[in-house]
Amino acid sequence: MIELPDEFLRMPRWWTEGADWLRDLPEAVDRQCARWQLEIVGAVAHGSNAVVVPVRRGGDEFVLRMSPPGAEVAEQSRALRWWAGRGMALLYDADVEAGAMLLERLSTPLTTRPVYEAVAVLGRLMRRLAVPGPDDALSTAEIVARRSAELEPQWSRLGHPFPSAVLREALDVAPALARTSSTFAVNGDFHSDQVLAGTREDWLTVDPVLYRGDIEFDLGRVLWTRLDEMTDIVRYFDSTVSEAGLDRDRARDWVIWRTVDYWLWGLSVGLTEDPVRCARLVSALSR
Repeated sequence: MIELPDEFLRMPRWWTEGADWLRDLPEAVDRQCARWQLEIVGAVAHGSNAVVVPVRRGGDEFVLRMSPPGAEVAEQSRALRWWAGRGMALLYDADVEAGAMLLERLSTPLTTRPVYEAVAVLGRLMRRLAVPGPDDALSTAEIVARRSAELEPQWSRLGHPFPSAVLREALDVAPALARTSSTFAVNGDFHSDQVLAGTREDWLTVDPVLYRGDIEFDLGRVLWTRLDEMTDIVRYFDSTVSEAGLDRDRARDWVIWRTVDYWLWGLSVGLTEDPVRCARLVSALSR
């Protein structure tokens, strides 16, 4: 039976939910291995809400990913099948009711590479993932239209935590972002932690969220997750834009809007470090 890492057990998510699932998780892994005829061959790794167990079946190597059952597992399984291995980890099997996915074995995360290399890889992957998206996927334009109406009220409730000019810039670019002719599939959770070294392709994405619309959508996250390593933010922004083949002005607008959106969300849930990064990023790219 697997041993869960202490760091995983201390994740904030489990403070308010998932206690029963967590308690049953080692036995659930054993049940899933028996069901899929898997042998555990390595130590447990984890993210914020899932564990990943290296497994083998015959001569084939995989990882077993276990997370709390629910809509998120079904949505992620659909996203993995939609991209079908193009710039994305392959999904071999899924048991949504058990919260289980059998995935391609990958190795080193992109976070181990220098930031200048990482942003170039992410830019190329952003373009590689730009396949035609499903008609019923949530649109990036719709996300902007819905969320923009909430930004100013949230800014006011939080006591005007940054200058009104920053808020106004995000609201000014929102109408253009709320319209798009793009029908590309978009990964809505895209950054260095979600990209691992592969063998079929040099780098492959994991844990996707499937949207449809502008592939620039998560460029802000690409930058703010490693902003502390960037001495010249604009240079890294330009590198990603170039590698992804993006329109620079629209990409900049997406970074501004998404960063302000995340900044307010982060403050609302008590984050302290990320709002500082958001301030730096907006300042570097503001007109």
